[in-house]
Amino acid sequence: MFNHSPVMAQPKEVLEKMLALLGFEATVEESSLEEGILLNVKTDEAGRLIGRQGQTLADLQYLTNRLLFQQNSESPKVMVDVSGYRAQAREALVKRAKEAAEKVRRWGDIVELEPMNAFDRRIVHQVLKEDPDVETQSVEVEGTDKKAILLRPRH
Repeated sequence: MFNHSPVMAQPKEVLEKMLALLGFEATVEESSLEEGILLNVKTDEAGRLIGRQGQTLADLQYLTNRLLFQQNSESPKVMVDVSGYRAQAREALVKRAKEAAEKVRRWGDIVELEPMNAFDRRIVHQVLKEDPDVETQSVEVEGTDKKAILLRPRH
């Protein structure tokens, strides 16, 4: 199925083959990112591939990276997106983070954002790290492997 030749693994081909084996009709566009490669999947079944809160998409990305790493440990990191879902989700997350920071600034209260995965937390921390009035901190959420972010006034 997937050969283990020493040749450089082809991210686009690996993902296309996996999608085909899973029974999805899809095309994959490959582009470069600062930190690796973006594979954007175009399909009529975007909802099924994204899954609830992007979980299926996250799993697909994990499996793609595992397969590539198995073939060649030097493989660049791959980000998988479906019909621009991640880009839209990122914009919405940035907007929520900025709105929360504004509440902290206005009322001086501590604001807690919903539990999120490490990828999303990093985005929030990055967006607010330059804010002189607000500091962010990740905190454990009981009964889950996710963490929430607290925003509080910077002293």
